[in-house]
Amino acid sequence: MPEAKIGFEIHLQIATQQKLYCSCPTDYASVPPNTNICPICTGMPGAKPMPPNEAAVEAALAISLLLGCKPVVGQKIYIQRKHYDYPDLPSGYQRTSTPLATCGMLGGVRIREVHLEEDPGKYDPASGSVDFNRSGIPLIEIVTEPDVRSPEEARSFLRELIRTLEYSGKVRGEAGGAMRVDVNVSIEGGARVEIKNINSVRGVYRALKFELMRQAERLRRGEKVERETRAFLESQMITTTMRTKETEEDYRYIPDPDLYPLLLEEGLVERVKKELPEPPNLREMRLMRQYGISKREASVLVSEKALADLYEEVCKEVDPRLAAQWFRTRLKKVLNYLHLKASDLPCTPAQLSKLLGMVQRGEITPEQGELVLRELAVRPCEPREILQRLGLVPMELAELSSILDRVVGENQQAVQDYLAGQEKALDFLVGRALALSGGKADPRRIKELLKERVKIAS
Repeated sequence: MPEAKIGFEIHLQIATQQKLYCSCPTDYASVPPNTNICPICTGMPGAKPMPPNEAAVEAALAISLLLGCKPVVGQKIYIQRKHYDYPDLPSGYQRTSTPLATCGMLGGVRIREVHLEEDPGKYDPASGSVDFNRSGIPLIEIVTEPDVRSPEEARSFLRELIRTLEYSGKVRGEAGGAMRVDVNVSIEGGARVEIKNINSVRGVYRALKFELMRQAERLRRGEKVERETRAFLESQMITTTMRTKETEEDYRYIPDPDLYPLLLEEGLVERVKKELPEPPNLREMRLMRQYGISKREASVLVSEKALADLYEEVCKEVDPRLAAQWFRTRLKKVLNYLHLKASDLPCTPAQLSKLLGMVQRGEITPEQGELVLRELAVRPCEPREILQRLGLVPMELAELSSILDRVVGENQQAVQDYLAGQEKALDFLVGRALALSGGKADPRRIKELLKERVKIAS
């Protein structure tokens, strides 16, 4: 297949309480249609926009800095009117800024520029109705260079971008949930095609797989790949023609006469820089260096900011390597089974630290610890209370020693077989001791203690 060039225009809703140019609430999902609206965000004649929401501007700036972009400082940033006709845009134009920041980099993909934009309403073609609750919610638009070469690279980049944006805390809800991606794709010998409004990483991957095959097949047959805008039909996993691709001139961009240009000052940029969280890629390297854990473990930990935060709290009380192993395997398994994120965990770092401390000291088995962990993720309380409720109270050493004495005394033939080199005899003794303990003792601990006893007895 000829070489592909893939670039993105990624739109995400910024987490603010008010819309970009009015004071309407940004809640559009849990209220009836056309509830949180006003003449400004519905584009009524004569309605004038308020100055841009400062929180949205600072959030867009913070995201730009996390992406390694250079803010446009000391220059006028114009709010422009982008004209097009669509039912969800009653004014006939969408407000979008000139670049706030440029020349960034993430995961080997260059970020060309970052814009501030307003969301349109939500049009339902089936019923012909429009809900304007979403109209005017602030968006950040991230434009990349065509540096991606395959659907797999696209998927990897978008996952890293979503993780970075979630770390920022500046986007609404789960970043992927409010994300819309326009994909620009071309292969050697063909024109650039834009696929509009894909709302998931999986959707982008599937759309690219189909579109690259479609374009390659057309070129193979000697046909042209025309410049156009296409839609992705996820139910059929195909792209289909929407319209001939617009040029920038088609949108008739003009500065909005009702809004002064923005001006980013160096002092604002420095203040926002100081408040930035540690980016996930840098945090991954630091966790490996600081706690001596593997890249595989660190990668899982930084997959969610709340998970990495929880890990670092637990490491204050517990061996970091043990904690990393548990977080990567047992904790992730419990979270996946319960369909939870780390931020949804109801237990405290102290409760989790106490549990891992008991495992670390050998008071309970890892298997028992996982049973307690499942309870902590649903009905959190002190780990020892959960152990009592589950009938898994750790066995005292004196009680265990008594059991081991009995096992050795009652099974002398097995003891002699083990001393003669038959390892399976030791497993038999461990099984007998475990049965007498009612499953409360750690089989690993029983095995080590039995070895010492048998050696001494011989």
